Amino acid sequence: MLLDIRKIEPSLQKVPTKKRVTAYARVSSGKEAMLHSLSAQICYYSELIQKHRGWEYAGVYADEAITGTKEIRPELQRLLNDCRNCKIDMIITKSISRLARNTVTMLKTVRELKEINVDVYFEKENIHSLSGDGELMLTIPRLFCAGGKQSS
Repeated sequence: MLLDIRKIEPSLQKVPTKKRVTAYARVSSGKEAMLHSLSAQICYYSELIQKHRGWEYAGVYADEAITGTKEIRPELQRLLNDCRNCKIDMIITKSISRLARNTVTMLKTVRELKEINVDVYFEKENIHSLSGDGELMLTIPRLFCAGGKQSS
């Protein structure tokens, strides 16, 4: 009599890894009201990220008194380097203009992050850069300003 023997492999359940999430905040002037706003943003994002069960808090990067048209923002550059070094999975920022006021710069940055699978969530616009229509949605709010003229 032949016995049918089947080897059963133990199933190893993969522990779900938490998404490493950070925030980027920026204010364009060093005035007291702006610095208070920056402090409030840092507190808000720190709490938001730490309360989310599926997220691991990866800090908040913040530039103060630096315009969004300048690419030389120390904290933004540090954030991008940390993303390139696989330390970040998702960035939350208040709005598109916090990341960059120049559409070309913003799209270049978002595309680079997309290539390394880092999502950018723009809170005000409710846009995730990794979503299917993320890039299109990022350009629509910036195409036309109130007077119908193209904005940069």
